[in-house]
Amino acid sequence: MTYQHCVADDRPAELPLGKVVCIGRNYADHAKELNNPIPAEPLLFIKPATSVVAMAEPFVLPRGLGEVHFETEMALLIGQQLRQASEADAAKAIAGVGLALDLTLRDMQSKLKSQGQPWEKAKAFDGACPLSVFLPPEQVGDLQQLQLRLTVNGELRQDGNTSMMLNKVLPLLSYISQFFTLEPGDVVLTGTPAGVGPVQTGDTLRVELDRFLRIETSAC
Repeated sequence: MTYQHCVADDRPAELPLGKVVCIGRNYADHAKELNNPIPAEPLLFIKPATSVVAMAEPFVLPRGLGEVHFETEMALLIGQQLRQASEADAAKAIAGVGLALDLTLRDMQSKLKSQGQPWEKAKAFDGACPLSVFLPPEQVGDLQQLQLRLTVNGELRQDGNTSMMLNKVLPLLSYISQFFTLEPGDVVLTGTPAGVGPVQTGDTLRVELDRFLRIETSAC
């Protein structure tokens, strides 16, 4: 099925699918659990449009490439071009707030990191970015006071708050726009709290953004 950005009532959003800009190690507890140092400035990487699938549909795990880990993140849909943008510009450009799974080939990522190589093969493979529908930002309110939860087969695995982000939303969008122009339809993933782990074929996942979104999906 071809992916299309959608708003909460499943209506297609009038925005094309663009790139996905991600930030690594934006929660100190997550960096600690993987024995990673906390970066002095935002650590950015990109997933292509081909990595995006609808979260509400079962997602396909790569075979024969080692463990696939889930990482639950708040996702921001960009509605206006941002280039060398101020924080005020960034606030106006957020067209939607949703959920993402930053699926990661952890064994491959560890190998690439040990060799000083880029992460793309571990982070940007086809299907690596399940996205939820998006809500208007005014509906969710303060983006730095939202609870992120992930339950796997009925067991709570991730439970963190966006207040814990090391790089807050508006400064982060402004920072990204100094290096990559953000276009309408692009998505920004804002980092994952602690509790990441492997997902197996047949697992059922429930992904929540505070009281605003609850998506159930499965791995196949």
